[in-house]
Amino acid sequence: MKKQWWHGKVAYQIYPKSFYDSNGDGIGDIRGIIEKLDYLKDLGIDIIWISPIYQSPFVDQGYDISDYYKIDPAFGTMEDFDELLREAKKREISILMDLVINHCSDQHEWFQKALADPEGEYGQYFYFEKGKNGKEPSNYRSYFGGSAWEKVPGTDLYYLHLFAKEQPDLNWENKKVREELFRMINWWLDKGLAGFRIDAIINIKKTDSFPDYEPDGDDGLVRCTRMVEEAEGIGELLQELRRETFQRHDAFSVGEVFNMKEGELEEFIGDEGHFSTMFDFAPLEATLGGHGWYDAPEYDFYKWRSALTASQLTCQGIGFLANIIENHDEPRGASTYLPAYAQGDDGTKMLATVSILLRGLPFLYQGQEIGMKNCRMESMEEYDDIDTKNQYKMAINAGLCVEEAMDVCFKHSRDNARTPMQWNAGKNAGFTSGRPWLKVNPNYTEINVEKEERDASSVLSYYKELLALRKSEAYREVFTYGDFIPAYDGQEKIIAYHRKDKDKDILVAANFGEGETALHEGNRGKILLKNREDVRIEKGGLVLPSCGVAVVEC
Repeated sequence: MKKQWWHGKVAYQIYPKSFYDSNGDGIGDIRGIIEKLDYLKDLGIDIIWISPIYQSPFVDQGYDISDYYKIDPAFGTMEDFDELLREAKKREISILMDLVINHCSDQHEWFQKALADPEGEYGQYFYFEKGKNGKEPSNYRSYFGGSAWEKVPGTDLYYLHLFAKEQPDLNWENKKVREELFRMINWWLDKGLAGFRIDAIINIKKTDSFPDYEPDGDDGLVRCTRMVEEAEGIGELLQELRRETFQRHDAFSVGEVFNMKEGELEEFIGDEGHFSTMFDFAPLEATLGGHGWYDAPEYDFYKWRSALTASQLTCQGIGFLANIIENHDEPRGASTYLPAYAQGDDGTKMLATVSILLRGLPFLYQGQEIGMKNCRMESMEEYDDIDTKNQYKMAINAGLCVEEAMDVCFKHSRDNARTPMQWNAGKNAGFTSGRPWLKVNPNYTEINVEKEERDASSVLSYYKELLALRKSEAYREVFTYGDFIPAYDGQEKIIAYHRKDKDKDILVAANFGEGETALHEGNRGKILLKNREDVRIEKGGLVLPSCGVAVVEC
């Protein structure tokens, strides 16, 4: 593997609307990020990914972009952003932005011109198709529910939107579209961006003629991924994207990739791959239902462990995955990947250790480092997320009562990750002096940065130790390039693995069970980090109490 500048770094995702509000309007902003750069540096962060701050109507929280070259006034100005780049550079922090190029907003100039003349030049920037027998061109269900086709008033044409109807898909087969997008990407990289997180990129390649498929639901529709999975030739488009943009700037790129075909991993993240890395969604996929949140299975430790281990082994020798336990599109990891009895500080530290010391690039999400958890809403009116509203309707239509549907949303809603960052125990968790755009989790009086910074035994203090260990001079090499070797697979409720190179052998072992257990091999090492005082080495081996984790140099 070629060594790259980003190897050994730790990344952190900021959801700007909920991070820190500097002007009291209830919405986080760029100046708020600038004010917290020292906090992030002290935590041990090298790379920051900022979710969309482009001009947008915010139908899908900024993932519907109306102007790629402008900062939305809700977040500040381009001058603010330039200052952010300068201040981050002073602290040796690299900045990534979101790259949303499968679709744009229906308010974008291109789409407005396309609507005015669907047969003209800008109509070719999108997918306009004639209906069939008075219905949509095909029976695809969008990611947010309902048909993926929207009728153009006064015509027999429909336009394609795999997400919300306000997010028309861009036609990547049109060379002019690609050139426009590449020009925009290079413009941002020339400003000093270190790279991008690339949103929903697998969707850019469509299947010719948009065939119908057998419905997979009572609505007569089929998930749009059925079409995406059959599309051939995305590699050529992604290699052109890399060649014309990222490669020219030695930029870092992390892809949001679902529905990749078997055997394609090296094409995506190998030395000459489309992206520097891509997120590992295997643990998340182990929690998904067949039709929606309402039929998602309960947490299964063994399923989760198998998914995590399989992806680590698959990418070994090919490239690095970006390892996460949560992001802006998922519920909180501490509420998802831990059994109920483990959802305290010890369990949160245990989960962090297992994730951050994996082979790959750790991505933290804001609030993860203090142990933020899911937020229970009292009614649907308290939710903002478009997908949550759709999933609630699906649950009701599937026969769940209101209370059951609300519980489904509590477990799975994207708004769980979007509640404001909890800075202190003061008004609105110190996020804003005004009225926050989204409900603050009531647990902020107990879980907040200020309190945890004063407590050497807190989740935040542990995260600092953990990141410092991963990046330390003595262990950086093994935690960056060392092999991942699973251990104790047959032991009940244990997840353990070695990180090993020619010089060092480090065992990471965690007990997700309710009782104490001993691992016999652990009696020949030195504990580098542990989350509980009663984690210990005895003659019988490494002793792990319930929710205990240890990092042992063998």
